[in-house]
Amino acid sequence: MNALVITRRELFTFFVSPLAYFTAAAFLLGTGIVFYSTVVMHSFATLSRVFWATAMLLVFVAPLLSMRLLSKESHSGTLELLLTAPIRDWEVVIGKFLATFLFFVIILSPTLVYLVLLTNFGTPDIRVTLSGYLGVILLGSMLIGLGVLASSLSANQLVAVVLAIVLSLLFWLIGGLGAVTTGALGQVLTYLSIQEHFADFLLGLIAVNHIVYFLSVTAGALFIASYVIQVRR
Repeated sequence: MNALVITRRELFTFFVSPLAYFTAAAFLLGTGIVFYSTVVMHSFATLSRVFWATAMLLVFVAPLLSMRLLSKESHSGTLELLLTAPIRDWEVVIGKFLATFLFFVIILSPTLVYLVLLTNFGTPDIRVTLSGYLGVILLGSMLIGLGVLASSLSANQLVAVVLAIVLSLLFWLIGGLGAVTTGALGQVLTYLSIQEHFADFLLGLIAVNHIVYFLSVTAGALFIASYVIQVRR
């Protein structure tokens, strides 16, 4: 499958990219500081604060990981060359998305050490912890999808990363508008809020509507990105 070929190529690119290593290091440093402050200094046997910190870091980490996916190829002219090959537009988008998502899961995996260390300070609720990880993974998928969309809209990587951060912050903060808006519009704005859906995962509540929300936004962003590439073709 062409998408898997692109996934392998892009995933290899991450492992030779200084920016990817810098982003991963900053991400792990940020979560590590929160873990140390929460568990070691204040003796709270929970990763809920770490998950919240991870979610906020992802607003910036996901755009940094995804900004070059289509922007760089568009700027260098290799995207046009790629589109002349016998490959579908959605395969290009899915391949690049999967590579970024897999790299995100890889840099997230070291945080499982926190769960091991946490057992030395108490008896953490494993079910709640795993639910939190599921929420983080779904959120990462959504924000990476928005990053791919932003990357498809501009040939400038700086513009792409700024646009991706703006989109991510919009979904993060839109719940505030929903709280002060009445009627159906207020309900829609509240539903679109990341915090509205992410918070329940940290309580161990895995609801279908929350999963559908994250997957729907991810799929919608990738669909629009595919359409943008189709227009370019």
